[in-house]
Amino acid sequence: MKSVRHQLTHLISCKEASHLMSQMQDRGLTPAERIKLKLHLAACKGCTAFEKQLRLLREAMRKYRR
Repeated sequence: MKSVRHQLTHLISCKEASHLMSQMQDRGLTPAERIKLKLHLAACKGCTAFEKQLRLLREAMRKYRR
């Protein structure tokens, strides 16, 4: 039997998760997309780190624009 972490991670791939995180910069995600992404991030340390990097870059760009 597969672990819960493995099952959650594979609801969407890391590639799809990173695509959704990038899309969040340009548009709001649908409720289904948000749920899939949140479940993936709950189980995937690599994508969670990538999401944190995106947040840091977004914040840096906000400060730079001022």
